[in-house]
Amino acid sequence: VGGEQISSIGRGLCVLLGISLEDTQRELEHMVRKILNLRVFEDESGKHWSKSVMDKQYEVLCVSQFTLQCILKGNKPDYHMAMPTEQAECFYNNFLEQLRKAYKPELIKDGKFGAYMQVHIQNDGPVTIELESPAATVDPKQLTKLEKQQQRKEKTRTKVPSESSRERNAPRNKDDPSASSGAEGDVSSEREP
Repeated sequence: VGGEQISSIGRGLCVLLGISLEDTQRELEHMVRKILNLRVFEDESGKHWSKSVMDKQYEVLCVSQFTLQCILKGNKPDYHMAMPTEQAECFYNNFLEQLRKAYKPELIKDGKFGAYMQVHIQNDGPVTIELESPAATVDPKQLTKLEKQQQRKEKTRTKVPSESSRERNAPRNKDDPSASSGAEGDVSSEREP
């Protein structure tokens, strides 16, 4: 933030948290349980998908990420489904508090809410998993035309590979940091006008 490192972790999970207008304490508790118990790490014998962050005593870095609540209007992102800043900050702080109560507080780190951040993530694998809280029942009459269109698009969306097959199959040197399968990029958690 502003050229200063405010947080970092070693092995563990980087959680980009998008908070929706509709999120409640129920969704918060569900996400805390899922994040801490998600089996994405290997066990001592090398068996994949066996251990959680708690099993391995790894760290968790949380970043509030309102842009995950994006709905596209043509090619323009719309963030009206994201919880408003003041309310979201309270929700996010409660989320962090619940993570710390359920795990080891010293292993839960976070960014700076509402700040423009440079977030550098090195994925191991790479593995990125999208978690969603159980869907709340929504009255279809209350949905806007845009939201109905978005739901139809999501139902028909097909998964597109993130890299070309040539890039996927290219050998990578484990010791060469420039050949890392990780990702580095900017993640902004500040709303733009």
